[in-house]
Amino acid sequence: MKKPRFTPLQILVHFGGWLPLALLLFDFFNNNLTANPIQAIEQRTGLNAITFLILSLGCTPIASVFGWKELTQRRKALGNYAFLYAALHVSTFFILDYGLDLAAVWRDVGTKSFIIIGALAFLMLLPLAVTSFNYWMKRLGRNWKRLHRLVYVISPLVIIHFFMAKKGDLSTLSGDIIQPLVYGAVVLILLLLRLVPIKKPLIALRQKIFAR
Repeated sequence: MKKPRFTPLQILVHFGGWLPLALLLFDFFNNNLTANPIQAIEQRTGLNAITFLILSLGCTPIASVFGWKELTQRRKALGNYAFLYAALHVSTFFILDYGLDLAAVWRDVGTKSFIIIGALAFLMLLPLAVTSFNYWMKRLGRNWKRLHRLVYVISPLVIIHFFMAKKGDLSTLSGDIIQPLVYGAVVLILLLLRLVPIKKPLIALRQKIFAR
């Protein structure tokens, strides 16, 4: 029997990858982007970027723990969608919001330090997107894996950027902290699942359950 060219998960990943952009464009052309459309675009593309980054981060540990091997094949696409929305987020910020006025951006850094953290995370994400192709995997060899471990640094930085942009205060539990906390908790869980002392017992439990 001939193997299908596209799997249901593959179709779902790409459909889900383009859907937020399609909805954003639909709302843009129908004037449904609130009273501040630039801010709405920034917020939506930023949230999309974080979501796809977390989905990409989750592929390997979830595949290991639950034995869903196809997930590792979708990690690259999810990571590329994360970069797509991150690039749209950064472009909206610098081009539409600040009109490429770097001096104005620099002036605001003092009161909006999340700008620096977000820029740092994006600059670290850039080489991962550039080297996501098979050519670079072969060319870089073992260094490819070392380079892509930057995602373990990028993910917490993005959560910090998200939290600060929302102007939440953990010490007093005030401000809009629920969404960043939920995303942060998911990132923490996914990173912990990569640790051998945690991953190994879970894999053993899964094997024991399915061996019955």
